[in-house]
Amino acid sequence: MREHSTTHLNPRSPLVLDTRDLPRSAGAMREVVRVVPAPEDLGLELIGVPAGADLSLRLQMTSVSEGVYVSGEVSGPLVGECSRCLREINDTLDVNIAELYAYAHSTTDETTDEDEVGRMQGDLIDLEPTLRDAAVLALPANPLCREDCPGLCVECGEPWDTLPADHSHQAVDPRWAKLNDLTR
Repeated sequence: MREHSTTHLNPRSPLVLDTRDLPRSAGAMREVVRVVPAPEDLGLELIGVPAGADLSLRLQMTSVSEGVYVSGEVSGPLVGECSRCLREINDTLDVNIAELYAYAHSTTDETTDEDEVGRMQGDLIDLEPTLRDAAVLALPANPLCREDCPGLCVECGEPWDTLPADHSHQAVDPRWAKLNDLTR
């Protein structure tokens, strides 16, 4: 018999779903619509959902023979910086989630590895790992403020799109630098 995590879920936690009022007969459904604060570190290095920002959950919990299937949409604000020009990015995260949470001691629980399906703890479901996986996989590793962002000038560090078309930096060999003074 598999031993499950001894971490006890807090039923009052915003990302913990309570299934007590969901009948355990296959096909029974319950909708969950709520706004919850985003957990810490929901994102990547350059872009993510700010901790505590409002996440809108529009979910459906469905009883199946082996557990509860949770599906739906999660949306919230995204903040980050462009990987080319370092400008601030403000966008929206919209992800779909779909996860089976197996009842303890069900056939699915006993025949799958620990990380293959979610696990219920009594009547509670911890939605945070599923949300974190979906959000992080949906985010770009190299976010851009716009598709055609030209980035920064490597010499002066200014955004290329704010510089004049003829902007350039003459790289002069230091051995010839004194000759430049003759042309002035």
